[in-house]
Amino acid sequence: MTRPRLRQGPRGGGNWLLLIPAIALLAIVLGVPLVENVVRSFQTPFGTTGVTFDNYVRIFTVPSTLTILLRTLIAAIIVTVVALVFGYPYAYLMTRVGPRARGLMLTIVLIPFWTSALARNFAWIILLGNHAPVQQFFAFFGNPNVVLYGTAGGVILAMSQVLLPFMVLPLYASLGGIDRRLLLAARGLGSSPLVAFWRIYWPLSRTGVASGLILVFTLACGFYVTPALVGSPQQSLVAQLLGQETNQLLDFAGAGALGTFILIVTLALVAWANRVGGSINAIGAVSVEGRK
Repeated sequence: MTRPRLRQGPRGGGNWLLLIPAIALLAIVLGVPLVENVVRSFQTPFGTTGVTFDNYVRIFTVPSTLTILLRTLIAAIIVTVVALVFGYPYAYLMTRVGPRARGLMLTIVLIPFWTSALARNFAWIILLGNHAPVQQFFAFFGNPNVVLYGTAGGVILAMSQVLLPFMVLPLYASLGGIDRRLLLAARGLGSSPLVAFWRIYWPLSRTGVASGLILVFTLACGFYVTPALVGSPQQSLVAQLLGQETNQLLDFAGAGALGTFILIVTLALVAWANRVGGSINAIGAVSVEGRK
């Protein structure tokens, strides 16, 4: 006897209806405040009637705002580079060890997600303060006056530790899918380990690298808790400036313009990174296929 075949409907028909609750939630929780923020950015500082572009002009004409924007950009770039330098070898080692060691390493990566943000930052305050372990470490090498608490260096160090998992996890997902037989084939054809890594392994891992760079950089640009607790008002970043304009100065229009500008710049960088990362990955895949 033959098994009766079930009649199948059109592929994917009606599945898009499952997205309606998520889209509605995002539209209410994220879309409405975002639109309201953009509209407010074109108002006068004290909410009187009229449309003005003065709030956006002040972003490029006030020296203190430009300094904070440049400081935020530099800090985000440094944090991203530090996360890549430490995250790539760690993710690579996760793909080489056994299941037990891999589980332990993954647990270490996930510990920051299980710890309160305030607890992590207060721990950094203790580590970076006066007569703290970090100062004693530098004192061992003959420089006892190094105190990183309240400095840009301390903020970058703490942010790098907090954002490191956002680099490791995409890299591990990308590196875990690379076929290591390609490296063995390159070694069999006389290639050195360094050349095999650079011409085969690195191009195949660029998708994970691009994803990690985007995540860490965008999060670092809008980080607030760590710079506010570990840093100082003299070394404030853009998130602290937004908090000051809304909580102390009550300049909601200026804060809306600055937030909209940061959002546009971040989206442009993400779109550029996605395009460049996809193009580089495609070129790398084609080059690898050509070498097989």
